[in-house]
Amino acid sequence: MVKKIKKVKAQPKKVAKAKVVRKPKKNEVALLKQQLARVRRESNAKQVEMNRLKEEVEYKNRQLASKDMDMESYKRITEEKVFQLEAKVKELEARIGGPSLGS
Repeated sequence: MVKKIKKVKAQPKKVAKAKVVRKPKKNEVALLKQQLARVRRESNAKQVEMNRLKEEVEYKNRQLASKDMDMESYKRITEEKVFQLEAKVKELEARIGGPSLGS
């Protein structure tokens, strides 16, 4: 006896449905516009604050550079005075014929 083979019917594959992009409702659009306006205002405020801080840092850097130049000038003047005083001490030591009492 020959057994009958059952025919299997192949079922068609299911096709994934494409996602449908729905149109936003009018109140959603208005809400998004409000949120966008708020974000822009905050961004502008942060940009203004950042510019203010940048200008403040630049101003302080200029002040520090000026003070640095003043200190360098003071240092040069002071070193020159020390040099002159040392020369005067040597001159006076030579006049009296020996080292000073403080040496």
